[in-house]
Amino acid sequence: MRFIETWSPATLVSTRDLSPDIREFLIRPDQFDGAAYPVGSHINISVTIDGQPETRSYSLVGEASSRGLRIAVRRAEDSRGGSRYMWSLQPGARLDITTPASLLAVDWARQNYCLIAGGIGITPILGAAQALAKRGADVTLHYAVRSRAEAAYLDDLAAMLGDRLVVHASDEGKRIDLDALFASVPKDALALFCGPMRMLDAARHAWIGAGHPLPDLRYETFGSSGTLPTETFRVRLKGSDIELEIPRERSMLDVLNASGHAVMYDCKRGECGLCAIDVVAVDGEIDHRDVFFSDHQKQSNQKICACVSRARGTITVDTLLRADPV
Repeated sequence: MRFIETWSPATLVSTRDLSPDIREFLIRPDQFDGAAYPVGSHINISVTIDGQPETRSYSLVGEASSRGLRIAVRRAEDSRGGSRYMWSLQPGARLDITTPASLLAVDWARQNYCLIAGGIGITPILGAAQALAKRGADVTLHYAVRSRAEAAYLDDLAAMLGDRLVVHASDEGKRIDLDALFASVPKDALALFCGPMRMLDAARHAWIGAGHPLPDLRYETFGSSGTLPTETFRVRLKGSDIELEIPRERSMLDVLNASGHAVMYDCKRGECGLCAIDVVAVDGEIDHRDVFFSDHQKQSNQKICACVSRARGTITVDTLLRADPV
């Protein structure tokens, strides 16, 4: 069960490879007016994985265009199948997508902005950079990549930002030092971040360590990156003999709901916490991939966000769903 979502048919207009592992998709909804959407917006796309209908969320790239909506997808071997499906599509393919929506709140009244992107995390950050540059804001973008050859939109960003673009390429020995970066950022600055979960955790610790208020670090998440490899695990339901297998290409939320054990949800990105359920026992290890719970809450392993978090081994949960009394 979830809140109402507006879906519409669309066509994949074209694709282009931005790097060996990143492909851009231009998608045009059937009823499309080119209207502007908020910075940090994403769309959900209906995909098919192993013959099963699934939903994947992708950030929109840049500002609105009359040509359609742009997303960029990194082909990942350690994925749940969404990137493989998207990369299999050819121009002309028909898709079902949702209306653009954003959970990234930007305070446009700040004097200083620090943008941080890790790899494919550049997708929502590009639009923020465009909007801030147009406003003449004091903005710097720090782009962490393994190599410049793997950096999507690098030429566009360089042309737009000039020396306000700082590339941290690992193969050049220029790894990003978040502690040093945030120590140099003005105290009233707003930081916008998108990157892998480990990088986000490091960013939050560095931001607080530099004396900045945590609400001034805003972020967009992947909703899929974690500290453990994506693998099959098992879920037992408290007070029953039911044990479910969660395959690597499906989420615990989807399996529970498909099996009739209803869990409410909304964002499916590990951000809202609506799908959080109680953890009764852990025979293995939980990989918390959400940004809803604090570090202390994650360490306690008392709850899990069923939409994105995973596990190794078997966990016992309580969905709080009870049979009606006879």
